[in-house]
Amino acid sequence: MRCSICSHRAVWDAEHLREVLREYVKERMGEVGGMFVIDETGFLKKGSKSVGVQRQYSGTAGRIENCQIGVYLTYTTAAGHTLLDRELYLPKRWTNDPKRCREADVPTSVGFTTKPELAARMRLPRPGWRHEGNLGLGR
Repeated sequence: MRCSICSHRAVWDAEHLREVLREYVKERMGEVGGMFVIDETGFLKKGSKSVGVQRQYSGTAGRIENCQIGVYLTYTTAAGHTLLDRELYLPKRWTNDPKRCREADVPTSVGFTTKPELAARMRLPRPGWRHEGNLGLGR
């Protein structure tokens, strides 16, 4: 029970954690021949309350399903692969419905952004990585 008592007071800084993770990955996995990969994946959902959920094409399912879509930046080497960044895709049906966004605690500053735009604003790691600048795009 101690964990559940503390968890509501925890401060979670996702941006800081992302930077810490990048440094960790750079130190342990950064290598010549490493590749950054940008891809999307779908998360099948049953309801309509999860942020961004709607009937849309999911490559995970291979068809139109009720799902959320995430866009991801990963890094892969012969030693393995890891997540570096992420963005949740919000369809126009969501961003054009302020009441629905408010009920789901979506900040009012969030507007419609295409999946390629989400990918483009992901920050590739800073110089110092031992890679050749390879970038792969998933299907």
